[in-house]
Amino acid sequence: MLKALMLRRSIDAKKAELAALEEKDAEFVTREAALEAAINEVEPGNQEQEAAVTAEIETFENERTAHQGQKQALTEEVQHMEDELEELERSAPKPQKNGPKHGEKVRGDMHMENINIRALPRNQRAFDALSSERRAAILAQEDTKTFLAQLRSMKGQSRAVTGGELTIPVVFLDLIAQNMYRYSKLLNRVRIRNVSGEARQTIAGTVPEAVWTEMCAAINELTFAFNQITLDGYKVAGFVPVCNSLLEDNDVNLASWIVEMLSESIGLAMDKAILYGKGVGMLLGIVTRLAQQSAPANYPANAPAWEDLHTSNIKQIGGDSVTGAAFWAALVEATGNTFTRYSRGEQFWAMNSKTYAKLKSKLITFTATGDIVANIFGVLPIVNGDVDILEFMPDGDIVGGYGDLYLLAMRSGMTIESSREVQFIQDNTVYKACQRADGQPIIPGAFVAININNTAVTTVMDFAADTANDADLDNITGLTLTPNFDADVTAYTATMSAAGAVAAAPAQAGADVALAYNGKNVVNGGTLTPVTGTKDLVITVKRGNATKVYTVAVTKS
Repeated sequence: MLKALMLRRSIDAKKAELAALEEKDAEFVTREAALEAAINEVEPGNQEQEAAVTAEIETFENERTAHQGQKQALTEEVQHMEDELEELERSAPKPQKNGPKHGEKVRGDMHMENINIRALPRNQRAFDALSSERRAAILAQEDTKTFLAQLRSMKGQSRAVTGGELTIPVVFLDLIAQNMYRYSKLLNRVRIRNVSGEARQTIAGTVPEAVWTEMCAAINELTFAFNQITLDGYKVAGFVPVCNSLLEDNDVNLASWIVEMLSESIGLAMDKAILYGKGVGMLLGIVTRLAQQSAPANYPANAPAWEDLHTSNIKQIGGDSVTGAAFWAALVEATGNTFTRYSRGEQFWAMNSKTYAKLKSKLITFTATGDIVANIFGVLPIVNGDVDILEFMPDGDIVGGYGDLYLLAMRSGMTIESSREVQFIQDNTVYKACQRADGQPIIPGAFVAININNTAVTTVMDFAADTANDADLDNITGLTLTPNFDADVTAYTATMSAAGAVAAAPAQAGADVALAYNGKNVVNGGTLTPVTGTKDLVITVKRGNATKVYTVAVTKS
């Protein structure tokens, strides 16, 4: 594993180089805008000006081409190194069943100790459930020791970590993967595949009926059609503050806390995305797919034939006036739209606790002795299928079906970054965890979304805003813009009769804002002096990995 450790360090270094190159993208955007302005300023027939601008354009194009080439080469190199690392980790020797020898690497295969991580109570941490010998063996590994040491070293840093991601040791990943199931309800329901790179999952398309014939007759040929769905890799991430005193604690406590932190934060995020993911920058959720009324523009040609399910598989039933057999008959009919010949698993039904309580109320009966019976104990009666309580779901909505027909592709290589600045005054170090995944229903017709209050099913769910990569402006002051300012509109016109202060305020604190007028940098909030004619004010906003450019054509009146 020494080679793997060195390879991880090289990958981190290359990623830092790539991030530095990506930061230069905004410079090329600004230069391009300045060149456009210079082209407009060239006097017709002035060969000297034309030659000068042409030379600048050629230099710019050459530099930009070289820049893009460097980025592409680095990206390919990083991908090659990550593939090599994955192969090394896959081929690493597994521990012998009679226990690890001194200095031997130990993977996190939980079955070796016959521990059911998923069945542990919430008040018991997964790492603590391992035997003391097992914990000691894990902490003795070189990659674990290196990881924990680097984690602690971040505590004293006076600035945010840039390009310094920590790859979590494989032995932790195995444990986290099992532990996430305690904090996620739906990971227990869907089909999970661990993949690298772009995932193409082959699934059955049209399954023909076999032909009955005489015992000695010729056998008919059956034609099977196979389809593919393609899954990418999106990042689910979040951060959590860690009291610095914990970082000073022993390795056992620190490792145990990290496992729980990552398991809970990512597990909970997965549930929401499996149901309501937008399919852009994240998973495609079940409800989102059912609500589609036309095939997306990028729908793959080799995927199963697209179906419009927004009427057949999204239903509203019931209401306060509908009770008893009439209500349950309507529910049975609505859930019956999950028909599929492909599933081999059981159904699940997700809802919040209020909806679950309402279902109970519609099943209340009295025994001969006057006892109240609700007849619902974690399983949806009549319909069948386990009930999963998810409090983020809207009141009255039930989403469910055959979970094994939702494919979730999980990438290896969960990472951590940190910053001490974010909560410096609270004496906390903030850790950010990232896991790459993608997913979608492979047979969408196997799922339904139902509202039992006879109102429209909620098909769009708000997710936490990606403020870390928000490069929008909040406003531009000092100019009367046409059209009126809108964060999504990037081109404007304005007039100025005299010098005045012009400022651009970012939507997110901490974003970098740069102003350039007539090809020259100006101070944000400083005085802008208009020149004769129409000149561009170029405003470049950078936040995280996002860059956005606003242009105002300023005319001196």
